Amino acid sequence: MTIADYDAVIDLMKQTPGVSFRDADSRESTARYLQRNPGLSFVCQVDRQVVGCIMSGHDGRRGYLQHLVVLPTHRRKGIANALVESCLSELERLGILKSHIDVFKTNALASSYWESQGWKLRSDIHRYSLVRSGGENA
Repeated sequence: MTIADYDAVIDLMKQTPGVSFRDADSRESTARYLQRNPGLSFVCQVDRQVVGCIMSGHDGRRGYLQHLVVLPTHRRKGIANALVESCLSELERLGILKSHIDVFKTNALASSYWESQGWKLRSDIHRYSLVRSGGENA
């Protein structure tokens, strides 16, 4: 994925129930994220149309996957699995062996997918967030 894919990826995200679009998903923030995590985010194109995407990065110890989205008309074809594998392979190449993904509790489809792929739901931690400035949609 490059910043040239931004408009297509954001359109895909906005069309997909259960996926949030936040201020942090702005073009500028996404460009910064891609620069900070080169070669770790991917799109899938069919006939020059972006039909799937995933973004990932790391903090030097753990990988973080986000925004796995595949158009409903292209699901069940292995696209999601290929996108995830691309991220995990590149993270592993960098020495990152454990990764996380956040899923909204209301997104049953995503939860089902991740569990079917062997990802384990953590019950031993809580995630806390703090917005220092800006609105609730930061």
